[in-house]
Amino acid sequence: MEIIDELKARGLINQTTDESELRKALNEGMVSYYIGFDPTADSLHLGNLVQIILMMHLQRAGHKPYALVGGATGLIGDPSFKEAERALQSKETVVNWASQIRGQLAQFLDFDTDAPNRAEMANNYDWFENLNFIDFLRDVGKYFTVNYMMSKDSVKTRLETGLSYTEFAYQIMQGYDFYELNQIHGVTLQMGGSDQWGNLTAGVELLRRKANVTAQIITTPIITDATGKKFGKSEGNAIWLDPQKTTPFQMYQFWLNTDDADVIKLLKIFTFLPLDEIAQIELDFDKDRGNRSAQKILAREVVTMVHGESAYAQALHVTDVLFGGGSLAELDAQSILTGLKAVPHYEVSPDEDLALVELLVNSGIESSKRQAREDIQNGAIYINGERQQSLDYILDSVDIIDGQLTVIRKGKKNNFILTYTH
Repeated sequence: MEIIDELKARGLINQTTDESELRKALNEGMVSYYIGFDPTADSLHLGNLVQIILMMHLQRAGHKPYALVGGATGLIGDPSFKEAERALQSKETVVNWASQIRGQLAQFLDFDTDAPNRAEMANNYDWFENLNFIDFLRDVGKYFTVNYMMSKDSVKTRLETGLSYTEFAYQIMQGYDFYELNQIHGVTLQMGGSDQWGNLTAGVELLRRKANVTAQIITTPIITDATGKKFGKSEGNAIWLDPQKTTPFQMYQFWLNTDDADVIKLLKIFTFLPLDEIAQIELDFDKDRGNRSAQKILAREVVTMVHGESAYAQALHVTDVLFGGGSLAELDAQSILTGLKAVPHYEVSPDEDLALVELLVNSGIESSKRQAREDIQNGAIYINGERQQSLDYILDSVDIIDGQLTVIRKGKKNNFILTYTH
């Protein structure tokens, strides 16, 4: 299967410029391509991962990726379909974020191969840092008419609420990135999310008019979650690639909770499993959706790709302990709080009686001491996953995980978290 057909079959292509010319170029030899990542946060997120996976597919097919970190454009802010202007960050903050993003990109693309299609990193601050404003207006700005710039949907949507000249000029800066990468490295293909179409075509237009070069574009679809919200850091539902911001367990749970209607589509987009294997996964999944086999495979593949096999194994272990039974004492408090964030919490005061019967009533787990005693005797009460049937049991330090919490379970599924003030 040709690479462009593979990408289309996986749902990774939303739109292209000239598909026949693009297909011809990809079939005839190595194409140099790029995607830009603005450092508007200290980590990339799942929305960016779609772009990264697209880059990985093309590199594996023999083409050469350039990962562009927007050290300059990150100082400006992209207006594309944002309701309000981004808060401008300091140069020091953007430099720091750019460095962290470079490190994240390096774990997905092959920068170490000796092959001609070795991945390369670039930063657009390198060519914008010493660019004279007057020269930029004369040498670049003259190729863009105001009518052309105003026609972009990303601009139109902000005209009523207000759009600064700073953001208005963003598309020229992104267009100039394409020009510079073409002149320096021979890049002829730019890729990005479908909401970037206006900015992407600015580069194609600049290359055509200024350098007489024909360039191409591929956009990916905007991926949404089950509620219809975009997988984006500014949408309030971000899943970050940095394990300090989103733990491997949290990421695993995110994919495990994928809606049945979306899971096969997301397997095609976010994994490298062969399409015929995904087709078989779909057949097996449809036989017993309650087993969530497709979601488990999706979670395994993405967590392993992003964080590695050991992190996946740990995320799976935490899941098995939290929801499959076993001693919670072997887990850390943060994993428990993350996994059981939706369960009722009760704060135990420093002078409170830690007798189990008293705590069960005080916390509202049981309605009365009589009911508490009955459930304890019947084996329905568990402390951190371990059954406790002693009516005289008093909680002590060994029952308080990381000095922070105790998990009480009543029956098979009713969990409660006791937290402690000091």
